[in-house]
Amino acid sequence: MRSFELKIQDNEFSKYSENYKYQTDSILVDVVRFAKENHYLNKELFLKICKWKTPRSQPLCASNSEAFIKEITNIALTTNSDQLRIEILTILKGVSWPTASAILHFCHNEAFPILDFRALYTLGFNKVPRYNYAFWEDYTNYCRKLGKQFNTDLRDVDRALWQYSKENQN
Repeated sequence: MRSFELKIQDNEFSKYSENYKYQTDSILVDVVRFAKENHYLNKELFLKICKWKTPRSQPLCASNSEAFIKEITNIALTTNSDQLRIEILTILKGVSWPTASAILHFCHNEAFPILDFRALYTLGFNKVPRYNYAFWEDYTNYCRKLGKQFNTDLRDVDRALWQYSKENQN
């Protein structure tokens, strides 16, 4: 397992999560509901979550067909393979590992963290590593461990990691 070095002091973890003000998740309520009920995303909701994560990817994301988005997201949200879940999403134009992780985070019934350069900084990475499944698996397991350690869900873990970087990274 990869070595992660949490920069946040234990007694400050919840403070960073509570101070997160960057973006509201409420705009994704319809995305989450639809995906969890239907086990796929339509193009409109796919574009909405992609824009939430990475607005500049919109032209590429929009070039995917409705049928392709539905098929790929259905596989990602129904397969039992963690590797297939994340990697198949990156077949979609405009979807990199961070956007794929956001789709899994909000749309899958299992808990997945959101991959973000800010979160990685807070975990000891001064530059973004090369993404692959082994890294994703280690990152996911570590974030789940943090959730248990701090008795919180992965969204609060993501918020704390992101906010620490926002306040402390040059």
